[in-house]
Amino acid sequence: MQVMRGWATRYAPWVGLVSILGTVQEALAGDYEGSPQVAEFVGEMTRDYGFAGEQLMGVFREAERKQSILDAISKPAERVKQWSEYRPMFITDARIARGVDFWRQHEAVLARAEQEYGVPAQVIVSIIGVETFFGRNTGNFRVIDALSTLSFDYPPRAEFFRKELREFLLLAREEQVDPLTLKGSYAGAMGLPQFMPSSFRAYAVDFDGDGHINIWTNPDDAIGSVASYFKRHGWVAGEPVVSRADVRGDQVDEGLTTGIEPAKTVGELRVLGWSSHDALRDDMPVTAFRLEGDNGSEYWMGLKNFYAITRYNRSVMYAMAVHQLSEQLVQARGVK
Repeated sequence: MQVMRGWATRYAPWVGLVSILGTVQEALAGDYEGSPQVAEFVGEMTRDYGFAGEQLMGVFREAERKQSILDAISKPAERVKQWSEYRPMFITDARIARGVDFWRQHEAVLARAEQEYGVPAQVIVSIIGVETFFGRNTGNFRVIDALSTLSFDYPPRAEFFRKELREFLLLAREEQVDPLTLKGSYAGAMGLPQFMPSSFRAYAVDFDGDGHINIWTNPDDAIGSVASYFKRHGWVAGEPVVSRADVRGDQVDEGLTTGIEPAKTVGELRVLGWSSHDALRDDMPVTAFRLEGDNGSEYWMGLKNFYAITRYNRSVMYAMAVHQLSEQLVQARGVK
């Protein structure tokens, strides 16, 4: 990553908010020239975080509004896929083969991450495989363009993306990298594990000890950061992820969880006609869900580690894809 000279300056001399705002409006020369929103944002970053106004003006002078980003985030939601359609998108022979190669290539680092954080190597590999196909699809948008566009030209979620823009500028300063060079998805997700800037600053780690956190081109840092994320979100070492369930009776659907959070205990589900394939404590809270697979309805109980996976993406099917890909990776690695 390219170092931006002078970007590490943390506390620029105070020159007065009013004069900064006026200078910003005059100096911006790109798509955000004269934008009151940008002027206000730069003033906040200068006042609250000690940024040098001239440097931020230089960044936003180069930032570009991308209509393709607005089109992507505004397009109508796709029809919700059934599990029988969703699963084949992520659990493929090509992804499994590439995952086995990635695991072998980074075996020592993955083993260290598993030892330090308690997160199995196959789960870390699976996340990177689902998110970016092991770095093949990390996004081609400059993060500054994505977050500026969504902060200043997408009112429905402007507050969220303005927070991420703030976090992005802070991480660029902390890591001493040029914010104009970093790339990601159209929503600003970055690197092999597709961390948003706020997740980067909260959970990413310098796993190779070189003094910088680089999840874009350094698999060691990406691996450690995924493990750190899961540990901080409640992953329990050695515990299972899900348990298949058999169901009977006319109260079965009353046990289904609305949303993601564990809502009923194993004992409560048993009363409603659920029985787990595994020995689970009656007081254990679970996420109870049904998937429509190739062979009909499947009933599952998601345990604490399943819930941890949903912290990465609030989707039952996403978490199941990550889990089942991780299982496939273990099997494939054992065969080869």
